[in-house]
Order: sequence, then structure tokens, then C-alpha cells
Amino acid sequence: MKRVFVKEAPKFIEEEIEVSGWVDKVRTHGSLMFIELRDLSGILQIVFDGVLAKNFASIKPEWVLSVKGEVKKRPPSMINPKNILGEIELLAKEVLIISKAKTLPFRIDTAGYEISEEKRLHYRYLDLRRPRLKKNLKARHQILNFVREFLTKRDFIEIETPLLTKSTPEGARDYLVPVRQKPGHFFALPQSPQQYKQLLQVAGFERYFQIARCFRDEDPRGDRQPEFTQLDIEMSFVTQEEILELIEELFISLVKTLYPAKKLKLTPEGKFLRISYQEAMARFQSDKPDLRENKNDPDELAFLFVVDFPMFEWKETEKRWDATHHPFTMPKVKDVQEFKEIFKRNPAEILAFQHDLVLNGFEVGGGSMRTFDSELLSTVFEAMGHKKTEIQKKFGHLLEAFEYGVPPHGGIAPGIDRLVMILEKEPNIREVIAFPKTGDGRDLMMASPSLVEKEQLEELNLKIVSKKKKTK
Repeated sequence: MKRVFVKEAPKFIEEEIEVSGWVDKVRTHGSLMFIELRDLSGILQIVFDGVLAKNFASIKPEWVLSVKGEVKKRPPSMINPKNILGEIELLAKEVLIISKAKTLPFRIDTAGYEISEEKRLHYRYLDLRRPRLKKNLKARHQILNFVREFLTKRDFIEIETPLLTKSTPEGARDYLVPVRQKPGHFFALPQSPQQYKQLLQVAGFERYFQIARCFRDEDPRGDRQPEFTQLDIEMSFVTQEEILELIEELFISLVKTLYPAKKLKLTPEGKFLRISYQEAMARFQSDKPDLRENKNDPDELAFLFVVDFPMFEWKETEKRWDATHHPFTMPKVKDVQEFKEIFKRNPAEILAFQHDLVLNGFEVGGGSMRTFDSELLSTVFEAMGHKKTEIQKKFGHLLEAFEYGVPPHGGIAPGIDRLVMILEKEPNIREVIAFPKTGDGRDLMMASPSLVEKEQLEELNLKIVSKKKKTK
């Protein structure tokens, strides 16, 4: 007897099969008992009659069962048009109770928005049984699968880069990982695979992509996560225009294939809208404006490229100029000398080959052409206030690699979480991540972050020192 997913049952009319899953609902009708059994593929009605109905009358919702029986067509009057499997049922012959379940702390047959998020995240493994969340994660899978196939057909190679890397200044604080074998030394979790993907271009992998996990130790914000996922893309021997055209083709194809009912707002030429940073700020007072005609319509998608960002911004607290995007972005200058002249006159005048992808008022991606001239890159670091010894210590490996033949290159990294959130019309990214953290970075299900044993700290040569409160 073959075990199958419940969605496969219609292929076995008048045959015996075995199905397994969770009890979704239980109903009794005289001497008959009806159970709706749920697995990832769907819900199938199972009929218990006679002795079986009596022996298994104690079955409750969310118990896990395995049932052997014969697939039968339902009488016309008993067909359920709301269920794709509503024309059939399984007449149970053998039943195995695999595990029982306590009464759930909340209902899972609703959308779940009415339940406190803290409670939902505490019992996330139960919350994920909810049809809406299953739909979101299936959609995420379909989107990633589409992206992989699209890029693979265009000669991209998917390459994984390390999660244990070097702490370098790239915008946010790093998560640090102590190294037991080298006291006082730390790895850092990557804010993005920035330097690795550039080194892959030096290595000759001219079309790289990765579904990359990224980590940023940022202050609590409602719609950000300490760890998130981005589609990381890097290409050699391309212009900024070619990068934008690739992303444009990718997302237009994705929407038309997976979300055909959605309305794309495009130019008369069928392209994404595009404006400069200066125009965006002047017209909308935002570098991620929502250009939908009807901002209350979540099925309208207004993709937008924002380009020509300023290369530098003034950091008042640090009294220095910092990169608007990151220091590897190529400034719009012809050479080092021109860079120095303009920076001395007014750093704010220097524009960058930076591009952001905006969707319905959210930044869903960012990228740039990269500086591949070692001298210019070192000059940018110096302009940001880094000393030559510090530059060599933190970025010497990259500068050295550029001495062995580096192609012009650039890329972009769309954020998967925000993209899926918008396409699935969800209010925040936590609804499209399997096991998200709270807005303040806690995992309520695992009760982390948490303290560790003193012995483990000693093994890592670490000691916890409490901050002293400032006295007036």
C-alpha cells in the first residue's frame, strides 16, 4: 500500500492508500465519524464507520494520524466545492495514532492578526500551521526558485560565501563571534557578502549570485531583523545600465509569472520608473517615494530606480564625512586627482554610481558600481577619516587582490523579506519569515539571546563586565 500526499488521492479512486497528517476537524454524524486530515498539500475527508468510529471517538484536533483506506468518490449531494479534494473521501480501514496534542493556546484557522504577536512568536511552530503563513512561505519558495532559474539561464553561478568573516566598517555594527583558539580574536557575521563577491570577480566568476543571510547589530526597529535574506548579485564588465536592465527584466518576469493579477506601473516603454536622488528629495521629500496611482491598492506595484546619490554624507556626531552607501561604491569622477579636488572644495558635490530599487514606498534593494582602482579606493577611505595603517589592516586583502588583475564590476542586492512582504500584502516582514525575531531582536520561542554558563565564557577567555552608570 502506497503512502501519498493527500493531494494525490484523486489518482487512486477505488484503490487503497495511506495518508498521514494532522487532524484539522472532527465531526460525528450518528454512527459515522468524519475527520479532515491535513498535510502540507491539502485537506482530505476521512470516513470512520462502525467499530472504527467507536474505537477512535477520542481523536481530537491536531492529533497526528496515519490512516490506511480506500479512496471513494462522494455522492453528488456530499461534494464540497470549497475544497479541491471535495469530490472524494477516504474510507478508513486502519488507523494509527502517532501522537496526541494538547489544546492549542490559540486558533490556527484564522488569519491570526487578532492574536498578540508575542504569543504567536512564542508558539511559532503552531502559528506556522496557519494557512496564511503556509501560503507566505510557499510563495517565498516559489519566488526564490524563480530567481534561481532566471539567473541560471543567464549564466550566473550560485556561490556561497563565509558566515564567519572579518569585522570591517560597512555601515552598521557587526555581530562578533569569539574564537576559542585565539583569545581576544573575533570573527564577525557578515552585514553583506560585499568583499567576498568583489573578490569573486577578481577570481573570474563574472556572473555571481547568492541567496545570502546577512546580519546587522542595529538598534531596535519595528520592521527590521537582526538577520535577514538578500538576493546578492555581482557582475563584471557591465555598466550600471546593464545591471538595472537585468533587475528590471527579472522582476517584471517574476510578477507576470507568479502574480499575474497585479498591476505593474511602468513607463510607456515598459520600463521601471527612474529618477535621481535630487529629484526624489525635491518632489517627494523622500528617497523611496511611493508612486502608485492609488496608494490604498496593494495589487498595484510601482517599481522605481533611484540613481545619482551623493557619495558622502556628513556625520555630525563623528565630525566627518562618511559614505552614503558604502565605501566600495564608485564615485562619479574621472580619476584620483579630480576626486581630491572636488572633495577639498565640497564633498557633497561628488555623486556616486549608486542605485536603489524602490517598491511602493519601500527600499527593496540597493547596489552600485564598485571602485576597482586601488589608489582611488584608498583615497576614499582616507577621505572618510581612516589612517593608512588602518586601511591596510582592515582592507589590505582587497587592495592586494586588485593588484592581480581586477575587472570593472558592480551589483545589486534586493531584499527578499520586504519583496515577499509587499507581494503577499503583509503588514510587516515577520509574517513572511519562518522564525523571526521581535522588533527588539528577541526570539521568544527559544528565549534568546540568553546568558551562558560561566565555564563557557572562561573557555572563550571572556568576562562579562557591567557598564557603570554615569553619575552627574
